Amino acid sequence: MVLSLAPAVVALYFLTTHVITESTRCVPKDFGHDSIVCVCNATYCDDMKLIALPPVGKYSSYLSNMAGSRFEPGQGVFQKNSTGSGVRINISRSQKYQKIRGFGGAMTDAAAINIMSLSSGAQDKLLRQYFSSEGIGYSVVRVPMASCDFSTRLYTYADTPEDYNLNHFTLAPEDTQHKIPLLLRAQSMSPEPLSLLASAWSAPAWMKTNGALIGKGSLKGSPGGKEHKTWAQYYIRFFEEYAKYNLTFWALTTGNEPSAGKMTNYSFQALGFTPEEQRDWVALDLGPALHSSQFKNTHVLILDDNRLLLSHWAKVVLSDVHAGRYIHGVAVHWYFDRLVPPGPSLGTTHHLYPEYYLFGTEACEGFTPIDRGVKLGSWYRAEQYAHDILEDLNHYVVGWTDWNLALDQTGGPNWVKNFVDSPIIVDAQNDIFYKQPMFYAMAHFSAFLWRGSQRVGVSASVKTELEYTAFIRPDGAVVLVILNRSSSEINFEVWDPEVGYFTSTAPARSLLTFAWNTL
Repeated sequence: MVLSLAPAVVALYFLTTHVITESTRCVPKDFGHDSIVCVCNATYCDDMKLIALPPVGKYSSYLSNMAGSRFEPGQGVFQKNSTGSGVRINISRSQKYQKIRGFGGAMTDAAAINIMSLSSGAQDKLLRQYFSSEGIGYSVVRVPMASCDFSTRLYTYADTPEDYNLNHFTLAPEDTQHKIPLLLRAQSMSPEPLSLLASAWSAPAWMKTNGALIGKGSLKGSPGGKEHKTWAQYYIRFFEEYAKYNLTFWALTTGNEPSAGKMTNYSFQALGFTPEEQRDWVALDLGPALHSSQFKNTHVLILDDNRLLLSHWAKVVLSDVHAGRYIHGVAVHWYFDRLVPPGPSLGTTHHLYPEYYLFGTEACEGFTPIDRGVKLGSWYRAEQYAHDILEDLNHYVVGWTDWNLALDQTGGPNWVKNFVDSPIIVDAQNDIFYKQPMFYAMAHFSAFLWRGSQRVGVSASVKTELEYTAFIRPDGAVVLVILNRSSSEINFEVWDPEVGYFTSTAPARSLLTFAWNTL
């Protein structure tokens, strides 16, 4: 049934001294998992208003939890003295770490198809949830270059064999009819320029050793050879074509999950690289091609694969001066993070190569065979997002990008049936979409941690099950995010030496964001 509720409050102009502090009410729906979704349609969604932070000496709080709260606002007052009870969370401004670059998601073919399956009004509502001033502050959009598994067919932009000059390079209908129009609409809604990030899954089949887009295959020849140079020029041509639509890219990755293209019988699009091959391709082909083009300021992010590979990959590629001079950062995916502690991977890589930033470029839930696809209302999955973001931020990662911006109720379309979950699930038949708990998990970070926010020291007085991180924004406000995955509420006290103390409670299975102004 399509909702017929009052329209949401019109968008307020974005002001740098404002944060999300209250929202129109979520219309909840329970699908039998551990929490609820919020239902939206063409005329109603639980958009957030933007009002100023309270004056110095007070704080704002925002609560989401398994029990059904979604961005529940609150306020409190700092005190001069400690209560001396419970765990104390200490803010240390003198300890300064990395600065935020942004949060976002991917405009895959599948995401675009699902968004455009809605009525114009519902499309607008959905895009506004992510990108407008009443949304959650997304500033990064990852854009697949041609097809990936979340497409309905296999294609590249240069499928004419032996076209080394890329004379027949052309964007696909998926770009011109779906992704580009939606990106332009998202940009028009956003109070800040969007940071577009390009990632390719596979080179054209005729450039590859296996003659196919899928499976185990690499570029023919060696770095410096004609296939490798043509593949570098493919990126330039992609940027040129998107530039015709006034869409420019902040960064590119050197290719999605290069380890996949080294796996026998890999089931969907992939292009294999070893770290040594990627190092030499960047040094001999991609780097020089970008440098001699109009896109020489585009950032180059290596790896674009799982944390498991990070330490060795970074050592091989970044230790080489010829490749390193063209590289700006390292892109990491979240899959199997539980197998790899963040300290020896993220932390060590940062300390060895501090001039290169770490950026999260893909994450989704529902990707494992035992827990496949969409789970409408899963709070557990929201907790996994929040935990991973906290862990990454506390180990020098400067941004975190979700996978598909929107999927259908099966977790697709996906041509190889590799169905997963998404923060927004579309029900096109009823012209509605569901905002999952994962959407709000993202929002507790993305809506508050603006570009340029700097992580500062934060510690607990005693061992606690609370997980937390703290940042100072460019406007001087402090943002503290706290996750409680335990089944019990936890009382705590926060101490900011410049303002004072306040006490609060993290309900069981909850996520809290606090924000306050300082002198």
